[in-house]
Amino acid sequence: MPRIPLVTEAAMTPAQRQVYDAMVNGPRKSAPVGPLAIAMHRPELAQAMSNLGLVLRFNSSFAPRLREFTILLTGRFWDCQFEWASHESEARKAGLTDATIETLRAGGNRFEAADEQAIHDYAIELMTRHFASDAIYQRILAIFGVPGAVELTALIGYYAMIALTLNAAEFEIPEGMTPPLPMRA
Repeated sequence: MPRIPLVTEAAMTPAQRQVYDAMVNGPRKSAPVGPLAIAMHRPELAQAMSNLGLVLRFNSSFAPRLREFTILLTGRFWDCQFEWASHESEARKAGLTDATIETLRAGGNRFEAADEQAIHDYAIELMTRHFASDAIYQRILAIFGVPGAVELTALIGYYAMIALTLNAAEFEIPEGMTPPLPMRA
């Protein structure tokens, strides 16, 4: 059970209803779940989060494999069970190898694909040191260019926000599902 009650459809304010209807009838084609369900307590926030998510997830310039790699990496960094559970199958469909997924799950730091390694190194530096070294930043620029560096940074930041929102609310994975991530000591 999450720490906060979720907004029910029956008890929505007009502003919540407007955001809910936009999600159900928009590209998501579903009621708000996970972090968006939590954010419905502030409908303006839920709408803004949804809009940014639509850009970063559904209109990304990144190949789906790299987008899902970044999402799993960020979810793993923050030990977010729900984020991982929501994206592992998407990552497989997008072409991430079993070896890459298991390395991410274990919190490993070595990847065969150069683009995955560069994203890993960049994201981990940003999340642990709060800055990226010039050498790693230059690798990102060489692979993805300036627009790619901007989008990658936003992707990491967005999914960190999602993970923190889910973790703060203690939003659980679906009932009966085994937690997909081992907890770190």
